[in-house]
Amino acid sequence: MRTPGYGEGQPRLDDDRLPVVLVVLDGLGDRPIPELGGATPSEAAHTPHLDALAARGCSGWHVPFGWGAAPASELAHWAMFGFAPVPFPGRAVLEATGAGIEVPESTAVTHAALRTSQVGDDGRVWITGRVARDDGDAASALLTALAPVCARHGARLLPLGGRGESLLVLDGHRSGAVTDSDPFFEDRHPWLRVRACEPGGDVLALPDPAGADVTAEMLTALLREARAVLQVHPVNAARADRGLPPLDVLTTKWSGSREPLPTFTEQVGIPGAAVTSTRLYRGIAGVLGMAQRHVAPVADLAADIRARLAVADELIADGAGFVHVHTKATDEAGHTKDPYAKRDVLEALDRGLDGLDALAGRAVVAVTGDHATPSTGGVLHTGDPTPLVVAGPTVRADPVTAFGEAPAASGWYGTLRASELLPLLLGHANRPTFLGHRPTPRRGVALPDIPEPML
Repeated sequence: MRTPGYGEGQPRLDDDRLPVVLVVLDGLGDRPIPELGGATPSEAAHTPHLDALAARGCSGWHVPFGWGAAPASELAHWAMFGFAPVPFPGRAVLEATGAGIEVPESTAVTHAALRTSQVGDDGRVWITGRVARDDGDAASALLTALAPVCARHGARLLPLGGRGESLLVLDGHRSGAVTDSDPFFEDRHPWLRVRACEPGGDVLALPDPAGADVTAEMLTALLREARAVLQVHPVNAARADRGLPPLDVLTTKWSGSREPLPTFTEQVGIPGAAVTSTRLYRGIAGVLGMAQRHVAPVADLAADIRARLAVADELIADGAGFVHVHTKATDEAGHTKDPYAKRDVLEALDRGLDGLDALAGRAVVAVTGDHATPSTGGVLHTGDPTPLVVAGPTVRADPVTAFGEAPAASGWYGTLRASELLPLLLGHANRPTFLGHRPTPRRGVALPDIPEPML
């Protein structure tokens, strides 16, 4: 026991703060599936390492924004990282940052993509496809042809790479709080008119909604003119002659604007880091000032997740108090609408999680998903629960001994929202914020590592 300080009765506290490793299996949650005997893929999969973690730790359900809400990954992660009170900049900002584009501050931006279409009997335009992998030259030529259209409306297209994707920068317009023209659910909705969002209409608020009506009006005019140019462009005429669908619509989505943001350290209180898998997560880490190491996904899922955990260890050694480890494989399997594929992906990932038990001896380790991606049915994401398991030196084991939605339902954590996850983990890590103590101007989620000293 350490001796008390002068005039004090309580012994000096040992510094036993632990790092936190959050492993996110994207789209992990699912629904009971008849082909799997009424089990979800997580319940049906043979996952001895995740089962061992559940037996060692404590479980519950992660329902990011409450029952029924079907979140996108970026919104769930924003809240999971402790940023629910901070206006969300829009995924277009994150995607562009992840692509290495310097996004101008206080300027509306949107993600723009070339799409194929057909006109219905009612005159509405229906989106029928996207740029294929062999369409790169055609897409590049068509985006170049749209540069004068954009310029006439005071806008710019900045290529994002990939398949006919660009960041559309709307210079002179501050508010990006506008709706998508991309229908997303293409079999249900046509190409959509752009409108201003109503204040408070999203799960996480967009910054500065004032002026969104002007942005929407200009963007609508730009997209209509762009379609007129694309419909008569020689590249699309040549495609039609070869039996290929013309890329004759420019759609937009994920609009927003980059405004000043606190860093992860400022918002949470400790240094954060990420082992990224896609452009989106590079972007989240970038705008939040998190250390990051990008690990390109490989086909061997066990080797892939094992490599990510090894990099997480390196980031902890470099001083990170929180490390996010992400894999997209579970979500991609869910979108195939083949429940056996998702089950098999979980079994492969589990083989690569054989080091979790050792890691949980020196860190607080959590495994969960950011949302549910049902592997059957006509939905993309849902508000169904995702299993959550947490293990570490300070975590008391509950009676749950297996990983999956059904076992986790009886876990002691009950049902947690995304905004509750980080405080839970930091509490286990001996880093809880001490309510009533004000070491920093911003009340962080954790006891800050390095508050400003008096000099």
